[in-house]
Amino acid sequence: MHIVDSHCHVLAADTDAYPRAPLGGKQSVWATERPVTADELLARMDETGIAQAVLVQATTAYGYDNSYVLDSAARWPDRFVAVGTFDPIADDADRRLGDLTAQGLAGVRLFTTGSTVTEQGLWFADEATDEFWSAASREGIPVCLQLRLGEDTSPVLAGLLSRHPDAVVLLDHCGYPEVRSSPASAAEGLTALAKHPGLHLKLTHRTLEGLDDLGERAMEFLEPLIEAYGADRIAWGSNCPAAEQPLQELRDLAERVLRPLPDDVRADILGGTARRLYSALGRA
Repeated sequence: MHIVDSHCHVLAADTDAYPRAPLGGKQSVWATERPVTADELLARMDETGIAQAVLVQATTAYGYDNSYVLDSAARWPDRFVAVGTFDPIADDADRRLGDLTAQGLAGVRLFTTGSTVTEQGLWFADEATDEFWSAASREGIPVCLQLRLGEDTSPVLAGLLSRHPDAVVLLDHCGYPEVRSSPASAAEGLTALAKHPGLHLKLTHRTLEGLDDLGERAMEFLEPLIEAYGADRIAWGSNCPAAEQPLQELRDLAERVLRPLPDDVRADILGGTARRLYSALGRA
């Protein structure tokens, strides 16, 4: 099986060439304590049997400076594609987006909440972002959205997707569903959004760990999701090295949770979906 990691981060050892400039002025713990360079990630991928990876900008280390993911993808174009953090509200979003894709970005990320940004922002759906969403939709550029779904955010996301029906959106970490308490209810919160065809889910350890704890009951979450979205709208990502576990354990976790699913479904989630979303991976 051709395995693609759709969500991992890299940080340069050379802080002079690639200075840290975290969003909000504060670095995440993982960026400080367990950084992984692109070279090191490649070695771990080779040891783990992962063919390709999507380098998602470490926003809590580099902010909007996407230099390292761009340079890493350019150095190993058969193994990596780069996804960079983007400010959709700043002026001239259409031109800036075009400049970045010309430099090699395969996708962009909007960081609305996270380890160093505790308050959930709703600016991603503000009318001021319409120029960006229109440009991304027109060019078919996948947009990773770091967002916590909930009563306040789900309707906002639904409204955005209705306004920009051609947008391709990857919901980082599946929007952080609480699967342990009620996997069926957690699935309902996501299946309600499945009618928007451009919405894709990124299945990482943040959800898989809870599903692993549930054992057979994990299917109460996975089966409705796959029925609503199809496996071709769900992609696995390790979240290495933000996740504390070694890459091998993160792959094993995914394989273990997904084992009851049919082979073709697992093949999509573990690689096929990412290769379709990021055409450069499919060509490599």
